[in-house]
Amino acid sequence: MEKRLEAGWFQRIAWSVLAWGSLGLLVWVPFLYVAIRRRRGSDWGAFAAFALYECVTFPWAVWKTDQSDPVLGGVFLLCLLIATAMLLFAMFDRRPTTQAPPLAYGAPTPAQGHPYGAPYGR
Repeated sequence: MEKRLEAGWFQRIAWSVLAWGSLGLLVWVPFLYVAIRRRRGSDWGAFAAFALYECVTFPWAVWKTDQSDPVLGGVFLLCLLIATAMLLFAMFDRRPTTQAPPLAYGAPTPAQGHPYGAPYGR
């Protein structure tokens, strides 16, 4: 059975605020947290992708100090929007909804309709 990692909306929003508040420098931290907790290959892949993003964009931003680069700004916003969408909607497992347990095979189904016969003694 695979490990599940459930998170409420407060935790999801907190991870997103960390990514935006650090201006993208710590965007890899929530993905490392999820990868360590669940130990899935896809989670390690997401962590590696965002760590590689940091290793590429940080030197790119430091080297281009003489003039602004619109491509860097576009890449920055696109990656932060993708990270936010993943953190809010895709990374964490949803809590299971509470449902009635399924009936055992061969068990009689509950009676339909009024359980005490016809109304008014008919």
